[in-house]
Amino acid sequence: MTPFLETLRKPAAAFLFPVESDSWTFILRFGLGAQVILYTLSLRADWNELFARTGWGLVNRELTEAVLDVQSRFAPRLGWVVLIGDHLGLDESTTLWTVWGCLLGAGCFLLIGFFCRASAVTAWSLHLCAVNSEELLSYGMDNFTTIGLFYLMLSPLPDRLSLDWQLRKQSLRHHEFLGFFRRILQFHLCAVYFFSGATKAVAAEWWNGTSVWRALVSPPFDRLPPELLVHWKFLLPLLGISVFFLEISYPIFIWPKRTRGIWLSCVIGMHLALMFTMGLFLFSLIMITLNIAAFGPELWTLSTSQRDRSTIQILPGKAS
Repeated sequence: MTPFLETLRKPAAAFLFPVESDSWTFILRFGLGAQVILYTLSLRADWNELFARTGWGLVNRELTEAVLDVQSRFAPRLGWVVLIGDHLGLDESTTLWTVWGCLLGAGCFLLIGFFCRASAVTAWSLHLCAVNSEELLSYGMDNFTTIGLFYLMLSPLPDRLSLDWQLRKQSLRHHEFLGFFRRILQFHLCAVYFFSGATKAVAAEWWNGTSVWRALVSPPFDRLPPELLVHWKFLLPLLGISVFFLEISYPIFIWPKRTRGIWLSCVIGMHLALMFTMGLFLFSLIMITLNIAAFGPELWTLSTSQRDRSTIQILPGKAS
């Protein structure tokens, strides 16, 4: 290897494989556990009808999986699980409710950190099957939940705040892949926000506020009174421009320590606004979880270290 490549290799390795604590995996595990629990509970009343082969309505599992076959015959789906249950002598309803219970149990185990690896694999597998079998009814929340579970499944587990670690009394060590998987998650979020913002920026509706208006008045997201929106309609273009500017500039301002806290707070504020104005609770929760796991731990570390330094400076006899 030439000296030039050697000088590039060391900084690249330090950037891609930084020494990390497992704080971010704790945030990701805990947030995804809550996400999976809320997802399963929100579908409890309609689970069987939603995923039955010939359920109610025009969109059922048979239609969705037929469309999925056109895209890829190897994509996991609940139909495979039902087929396994059929070979074991279980009827479709029993198999579907077993899947629901396993998914709920995996979410609970992730929340407390019990059997972390097995729970993450189970949650990812079953959630992916469910999302694929309701693809015609799914949206961004389902996709980002699957993505988050995929990163968690591959990341070093358990973390030091999990029940697994408390029971096994494992020695803490800095795993090189802790930093690697977090770095990939950071890149992933930067790409998602940048291209989402770029798509909005080329559409005139985001410049004049039409897209914001439609989003806030279209059922079932019309939680705000229309007269309130009419009264404050002059803010709609500003909101639209602010959203795509925040997203496009995300990869620029989320990395420097001086601007990271500001941009992370703005992004979390944007998702909280979506939560309360449009009722997108699960979508907002998964995006906030991914953002805090990817870029949040250092902010707490910095604030803690600064507070410790200020405390030391005011202690009697400690001032230099």
